[in-house]
Amino acid sequence: MFARVASLRLWLRRQWLYPWIGALTVAIVIGGQPLVARSADLIQFLAPLVQYVQLSNVSDAQEISLGADTNRALLNDKVKIYQNSAANSYVDRIGQRLARNSGRPNLKYTFQVVEDDNVNAFATMGGFVYVNTGLLKAADNEAQLAGVMGHEIGHITGRHSLQRLKQATVQQGIGSLVGVDRNQIAQIAAQVAFTLPNSRNDEYDADKRGLGMMIQSGYAPTGMPEFLKKLARGNSTPEFLNTHPGASERVSRLQGMIPNTYRNRTEGLSASAYKQNLRSFF
Repeated sequence: MFARVASLRLWLRRQWLYPWIGALTVAIVIGGQPLVARSADLIQFLAPLVQYVQLSNVSDAQEISLGADTNRALLNDKVKIYQNSAANSYVDRIGQRLARNSGRPNLKYTFQVVEDDNVNAFATMGGFVYVNTGLLKAADNEAQLAGVMGHEIGHITGRHSLQRLKQATVQQGIGSLVGVDRNQIAQIAAQVAFTLPNSRNDEYDADKRGLGMMIQSGYAPTGMPEFLKKLARGNSTPEFLNTHPGASERVSRLQGMIPNTYRNRTEGLSASAYKQNLRSFF
């Protein structure tokens, strides 16, 4: 059985890689350049393709390890964790509730509050989610906060951060995690997580995944589009929307995805209960 699987994998690799080699060979010969003389160019051309295949084989354990390294790099250089245990425990409780209903519930998720007045949240691979104090203050209720956190967990379950890291490392000529300095990878991953926006498709995918988590976790799913509408109505565009697709389009898509049976759910919509929590944090 294992021999058959190995043979199938080898065949698939050949089916994917050989057409590239053949096409390049024809192009070089037609161009009047002997293939032997251009072997260095051939290797240089194929390297990114081979590198991407190697990086595509990152296991869950490797991803978790990468996430931990990235978290250390972020804490050392880019973010400051808010030193309030009640706030961090509150965010962790919401996050763990959502993560249990995610597509990857077996990851060990870590939820942290970042001391930053900007309205923002982000995630890195391996289960690490960061929520700014500015976002906690901007939300009207727990369902709105849960909507943002579900979205960020959606990036993790969709492996979006890992895909962006693959692209960044290949661009820098790093094709495999083997033999590469871990600090170098962590620094690249931290930069990707902190500054590089997700693609439009990744954002829509994270919205869909996050909305599903809210429904499965018992939250009022209307909290997600309602928070986006609130942010879009503000006097200035918050950081949370600067790197995301248009808020109005996302709101319409989210509202259309909420089943009628869940539109009247009220779990997490109490503004007074939420404000009472905030008073103990700030």
